[in-house]
Amino acid sequence: MKLSYKESGNPEASLIVFLHGGGVSGWMWEKQVEYFHDYHCLVPDLPGHGLSPSPDFTIKDSAEDIFGLIQTKAQGKKVILIGFSLGAQVAIKLLSMKPEIADYSIINSALVRPIPWANKIIKPMVRLTYRLTKNRTFSKLQAKQLYIGAPYFETYYKETCNMDFNTLIKILEENMSFSIPAEFRMSKSKILITVGDKEKKIMKKSALDILGKTSNGKAVFIPKMGHGVSLAEPEFFNKMVDAWINDKELPSRLTLKGVE
Repeated sequence: MKLSYKESGNPEASLIVFLHGGGVSGWMWEKQVEYFHDYHCLVPDLPGHGLSPSPDFTIKDSAEDIFGLIQTKAQGKKVILIGFSLGAQVAIKLLSMKPEIADYSIINSALVRPIPWANKIIKPMVRLTYRLTKNRTFSKLQAKQLYIGAPYFETYYKETCNMDFNTLIKILEENMSFSIPAEFRMSKSKILITVGDKEKKIMKKSALDILGKTSNGKAVFIPKMGHGVSLAEPEFFNKMVDAWINDKELPSRLTLKGVE
């Protein structure tokens, strides 16, 4: 499909591709695009999100769409791939399909441990909560969990109200059944794996699983942080990314993790 995307910065510089999480869209990267204005920034809306309507959603198809976009825009330049949550799963799939696609990657809060009972409860759960998502009070509670502040709430609420029922089910099914592809080991990218230390245990175990499948990665836990560091603390997140992609020392606040 034809993805909607925003492009900004220096077209001659290295390309940074930002992949958003589920239920939001490219606007979540606004503070990152501002910070990395000297780079060539590319911010797509994943299929079924934002301005990229789609009757179906799969992580594989999304990765293929992003690959096509990168091929068009990279033109031999250094490529940096940054994904959050659902976008991080798409990034993992892309790195598995195309091992040399990115020089540097940041995989933030990716679930890679399939939840076996999820498909049995997703449809009933969505049926119960779908109408609630159109309730402003309920949406504000959800937004708070994702560190979505007042400046972005109206956009978030509008997109939540516009999310198709079946698309939402498909996104959740894909998200909760995702596992690390065997080909991920072949990726040539230098990968930083991050997760908040206040996230669920399965998310922290997922970060270590990803680390265990790559020989050129590093995993860090972010103290006092839940799901959504790029929105919660954009200045810190930007400095962490800047350090990683320029081979500088990471912020001391981070807790380095090995395979356990």
